[in-house]
Amino acid sequence: MIKLSIVIVNYNVEYFLEQCLYSVRKATKELNAEVFVVDNNSVDGSIKMVKEKFPEVYLIENKVNTGFSKANNQAIIQSKGEYVLLLNPDTVVEDDTFHKIITYMDAHQEAGGLGVKMVDGQGKFLPESKRGLPTPATAFFKIFGLSRLFPKSERFGRYHLGFLDEDSIHEVDVLAGAFMLLRKSTLDKTGLLDETFFMYGEDIDLSYRINLAGFKNIYFPETRIIHYKGESTKKSSVNYVFVFYNAMIIFAKKHFSQKRAKTFTFLINIAIYFRALLALLSRFAKSISLPFFDLVFSVTGLILIKKYWGSLTIYKEGGTYPFELVMVVIPVYVTIWLISVFLAGGYDKPYKIKKALHGNLIGTIFILIIYGLLPETYRYSRALILLGSLWFTFTIYFNRISGYLLHFEGFVLNDKEKKRFLIIGSQEEALRVESILKSTNLKTDFIGLISIDSKAKPRESFIGTLEQVPDIINIYQINEVIFCSRDINHQTIIDKMTEWHNSGINYKIAPEDSLSIIGSNSINTKGDLYTIAIQGIDTVGNRRNKRFLDVTFSSVLILLFPITLIFIPKGHQTLRNAFGVLLGKLSWVGYCPVSGHTIRLPSVRQGVLTPEDVFSQPISDEELRNRINLLYARDYSIYKDLNIISKAFRKTGRKLASRF
Repeated sequence: MIKLSIVIVNYNVEYFLEQCLYSVRKATKELNAEVFVVDNNSVDGSIKMVKEKFPEVYLIENKVNTGFSKANNQAIIQSKGEYVLLLNPDTVVEDDTFHKIITYMDAHQEAGGLGVKMVDGQGKFLPESKRGLPTPATAFFKIFGLSRLFPKSERFGRYHLGFLDEDSIHEVDVLAGAFMLLRKSTLDKTGLLDETFFMYGEDIDLSYRINLAGFKNIYFPETRIIHYKGESTKKSSVNYVFVFYNAMIIFAKKHFSQKRAKTFTFLINIAIYFRALLALLSRFAKSISLPFFDLVFSVTGLILIKKYWGSLTIYKEGGTYPFELVMVVIPVYVTIWLISVFLAGGYDKPYKIKKALHGNLIGTIFILIIYGLLPETYRYSRALILLGSLWFTFTIYFNRISGYLLHFEGFVLNDKEKKRFLIIGSQEEALRVESILKSTNLKTDFIGLISIDSKAKPRESFIGTLEQVPDIINIYQINEVIFCSRDINHQTIIDKMTEWHNSGINYKIAPEDSLSIIGSNSINTKGDLYTIAIQGIDTVGNRRNKRFLDVTFSSVLILLFPITLIFIPKGHQTLRNAFGVLLGKLSWVGYCPVSGHTIRLPSVRQGVLTPEDVFSQPISDEELRNRINLLYARDYSIYKDLNIISKAFRKTGRKLASRF
C-alpha cells in the first residue's frame, strides 16, 4: 500500500521545482510514495525538465492555469496514499522529513493535518509556519500592524501565534499551504480543497473544516523545510493585495455568521484599499526616490552655481543672468542629464555609479552639441554646462554613497559587484558547480572549495573542511556559500544555514545534474538564481534601450516621410513597419527565422530586420541561424541593433509574412 502521495502544483518556477523534486527523491528513498506534479500551463520549460529528469513523477499537464485548489484536487483524486502532502515547488525538505511526519501521524490518530517548521533561504524562522484563524479581531490587528508591534501578545499576536514556542509541538488553527500533510480519511470527511479559492485562503478554509470534522491541526517543528516564497505571488503588488484579501472575504461569508461576516467584510474592504494604496505609494516612492533626489540636488546646485559664477565673472559690476536661464535652460539641462542616466541604466537596481557617470557624460556631450548649434543670443554660458556637469557628478556620488551607507536596498559601493564564494561538496561536484559560476555573467573575486569529509586527505582544490567554514568566512570575507545537494543531505544544509545565518552571508543550493544554482532570501530576486545564462537581451537596461531605439528610429522615419522614399525601396512599407514598431507590435531587429528545432531564448518582438541581414548572402543552414540568434541574445547591446539597421537600412521596407 502506498503510504504517502505528494502533490506539487507548479507554475513557471522550473529551477525551484527541480530542486524541490531532488529533495523529495532523497526523502522518499525508504518510503512507499508517489509524487504528482500538476503544471498549470507553464511556459518556462518545467514540463520538459520533469519528463527528462524525473520520469517517476506523475505529471499532469493543464492547458490553462486552473488555480491552486483545482490543480491540487486533480492529483488528490488520482492519489492512492494513506496520507496526502500538498507541497509548494519553492521548498526543500530534509532527508528524513517524510519519515518523521508519518511516524507522528501514525501515533496520533486525532491529528487530521500537520504542518512543519519553515525557514527562509537564510535559515530564519518563518512565522507563517503556525497561524491562527482570521477572526474579525485577528484580521483587524494584522491589517493595522498591531500583530507586528506585539508579536508575542496572546491578544494581538494571534495571526501568527507568536506567543507559542516555535520549537514545540502545538495544536494550531491553520496549516500553511506550502507544506500541508493531510490524512486521506480526513479528506474523505471534509471534502477536497474549495475551488472557489483560486489562490490564497484555501489552506485556511481546509484547516477550518478539519477542525469542524473533529480532527486537530498540528504544528510539528521536529523537522524543517526551506521555503523561498513569492515567485508567483509578488506580495508587494496591488494584485496580491486584492487576491489575498478577497480570499479572506470568501472564507468569512462561507463560515462566519451573517453579522460576523459583514463585520469581517467591512474590515477587509478597508484593508484592501488601505494596503493597495500603501503598495502603490511604496512602489512609486522606491522607483522615483533616487531620480527625485538627483533632480533636487542638481537644480539647487545649478542655481547656486549660476548665482556665484555670474557674480565672480560676467556680472562683477552688477546684473544677473536672464530669468529664462533659471526657468527654462537649467530645467532642460537637468532633464537631459536625468534622461541620459536613465538610458545608461543608472537607475536600474543595483544602482551602479559607473553607469550613472556614463549617462552624465553622454548628456553633457549632447548639451554641448545643442549649445553649439544655438544662435548666439541663446548661448548663456558654456562654463555653466561644465560646472553643472561636475556638480551632477558630485550629486551622483553623494546620493548613491549615502544610500549605500544607510543600507538602502539596491545601493552598491563597488560597481564591479565581485562576489566571494565557498562551494561545499565533493571535489567532482564542487568543480562542476565552480564551472557553472564561471560560465555565467557573474563577476567572481574568489571561489573556494570546501571538503565535506574532515578525514579526507587534503587536496590542492580544497581550502578547508565543513567544520572550518565559520573561520574561512571571516578570513576570506565570503559573501555567499553554495551547498552541493548531491553530496550533502538537506538536513545538514538547513542546520548549517541556521547555525551561520547571523554571519550576514547568503546561501544557495546547487542541485545535482543541474545547470542552476538556487538561492537565498526570496525567489522574487532574479539575481539569486545563477544559471548558464543567455539573458543579455533580457536585462531591464537592454530591453529599455532596444525599445528606445525602436521608438526613436520609427519617429525619425515617420517625420522624414516622404523623403525616405528616395533612399528606401518600398518606402510605403517602411512607413507601415515604422507604425507597427511604434505601436509595439514589431521591433526593427529580431531573431533570424528558424523552422526546425530552436534554442530556448528570451522572447523579442518579430523583427523587420534580423542579424542575418548583415551578410551578403542569405543563410540556409538552420543550425547556423540558431547560433547567430544565440550570440545576438547572449551578447546583445544597442550598438548591435544600430549596426544591423545601418547595414540593412534599404531592407526596412520588407513586407513581413506575419502581419500585425
